[in-house]
Amino acid sequence: PALAQLVAERAAGAGGRFSLGLSGGSLVGILSRDLPPAAVGPAAPARWLVAFCDERLVPPEHPESTLGAYKVSGAGPAGRCHAPPRAGPHRS
Repeated sequence: PALAQLVAERAAGAGGRFSLGLSGGSLVGILSRDLPPAAVGPAAPARWLVAFCDERLVPPEHPESTLGAYKVSGAGPAGRCHAPPRAGPHRS
C-alpha cells in the first residue's frame, strides 16, 4: 500500500499530467492490488502518461510482455494502456 499511496500522492500533487514508468515482475501484482483504490479523486489516472521501462519486443498477448501483464491484471491506469504501433522487423 505504501508504494501505491506514494504514486497517488505524486499524481495528485502534479496538478495536471503525471508520468509514471512501470517495470514488470512482482510490481505487476503489487500495483494491480493496491493502485486502483489509491488512484481516486485528484490522483485519478485520466491524465497519466504511463511508460513501460522494460517492455520486450513481443506482442502484448505474449507471456513476456510487461504491457500484457498489466492489461491482464487490470492494474489501474496500466490496465487501459494500448500497445505502440507494430513496426520494424520484430513486429508485423
